[in-house]
Amino acid sequence: MLAFNILKTRLSSQLKTQFRFASSSAKTLDPAKLTIRNGPVFNGLSFGSPKTVSGEAVFTTSLVGYPESMTDPSYRGQIICFTQPLIGNYGVPSGNARDEYTLLKYFESPNIQCVGIVVTDVALEYSHWTAVESLSAWCQREGVAAITGVDTRELVTYLREQGSSLARLSVGDDSSAEFYDPGLVNMVSKVTTKEPFHIPVKNAKHHVLVVDCGAKENILRCLVSRGAAITVVPYNYPIHKVADKFDGVFISNGPGDPIYCSETVENLKDLIKSQPDLPIMGICMGHQLLSLAAGAKTLKLKYGNRAHNIPTLDMTTGKCHITSQNHGYAVDATTLPSDYQEYFINLNDLSNEGMMHKERPIFSVQFHPEAKGGPLDSSFLFDKYFELLDKYKVSGKGKDLGDLSSKNLAGARVW
Repeated sequence: MLAFNILKTRLSSQLKTQFRFASSSAKTLDPAKLTIRNGPVFNGLSFGSPKTVSGEAVFTTSLVGYPESMTDPSYRGQIICFTQPLIGNYGVPSGNARDEYTLLKYFESPNIQCVGIVVTDVALEYSHWTAVESLSAWCQREGVAAITGVDTRELVTYLREQGSSLARLSVGDDSSAEFYDPGLVNMVSKVTTKEPFHIPVKNAKHHVLVVDCGAKENILRCLVSRGAAITVVPYNYPIHKVADKFDGVFISNGPGDPIYCSETVENLKDLIKSQPDLPIMGICMGHQLLSLAAGAKTLKLKYGNRAHNIPTLDMTTGKCHITSQNHGYAVDATTLPSDYQEYFINLNDLSNEGMMHKERPIFSVQFHPEAKGGPLDSSFLFDKYFELLDKYKVSGKGKDLGDLSSKNLAGARVW
């Protein structure tokens, strides 16, 4: 009976999708299917690029923010299943729009980072004042596969029970692609800037060195909007050799397994030893790398945490914050050395969400306090970091900034 109900639900979803597109003025969509390795096959219709792709199938329960999610470098190599039933109704904004800091206004990177998306129902028509094209047109232009008409409830149930799985999204009868595992590749090397670049700020108070492991544009915006000029360097840059020229170091988010960033971990170890008073903050991948440098270990979660409404507990205050998250790996808090303490924990699965040094200005979090999209409950962490920068400068150890506005290399990010 259970199998019959699942089949009935899946057929109902497909029939509704086919009827809606058949009764609209939209062009006929080609058949497509999502194949889980050693698992179920989901049939649907293709509304993206007519190609076959493979990667890790993951799901996000975020209700909004699909342009930001799809351009988030942390999703590199993955097939995203959106649990929100209708996706695409507010279209896609311009990828060329930039703010006063020359950062992308609506996207987290210039291009779509995931290899494919899975939805229950796609809106081929859209309405929003910032939109310039449909989700379908965007996926086709970017070469990203997309399938609609899938019972995402069944897919998510499978991923929750079996864990994030390798999958293949194919159009028509093409099933030539092998099951690609991004967990076996250094994904950070694919999204980091290839050359250092600088974003100046008028009357900058601080100069921060940012280690780019796949930094979201809004993370950079949260730094420069608070008055810090930033110099962004590749993930494996020897930061310990230049850190004495900066007021602080920041390690960004990024995709994949942190164990492939051994160069970054070694550089951070040398940095912590050579600059004991320098403020250091990490987010997401940055949290994992900083924890590895401190001596802790990381582990892969069964299906990860990807949502805009995950509760985390601040262990220092007892307060709960609703956070935006996107990660498949976590720090094993039991392996943190004695001079570090757990900062935040996840109230859903009790996994680690942050750590801090007991005496030195070093801390990191697994979630995204910049949250675009998502809640801004934890944005105070950027303010905390800037308070540490202020103290560092007041102590006489801060650097003479000079005219940082003259280092106008903004917009020179090389992907």
